[in-house]
Amino acid sequence: MNWNPDVDHWFEVKERPMADAMQRAREIILSADDRVAETIKWSTPTFVYKGNILSFTPSKKGVGLMFHNGAEIPGEHPRMAGDNRLVRTMRFSDLNDVESGRADIERAIVAWCDWRETAE
Repeated sequence: MNWNPDVDHWFEVKERPMADAMQRAREIILSADDRVAETIKWSTPTFVYKGNILSFTPSKKGVGLMFHNGAEIPGEHPRMAGDNRLVRTMRFSDLNDVESGRADIERAIVAWCDWRETAE
């Protein structure tokens, strides 16, 4: 996995109410496809491969994953919500919910990477 120490630091410097669920989502995202890397953008962990895939949208009420161009990711992704021209989100209430959504997260990550791989 492409762990970035800047993201580790982001978790360490401030208490995050949903840190366990966010860390699990991070593991799922990074293990879904070896092409994915992480960085800090817009003051939050952001996952990238040939563009911005998604960023965390931290909340006390759950974990949000904002797919910057979610509307363009090929395939069916029923857990993604939103009617914005590009942005789609996945929301998870807790660690168990993140775990139950693992396949949905992985499917979206792999679809993005495959799509971006062939876009060149």
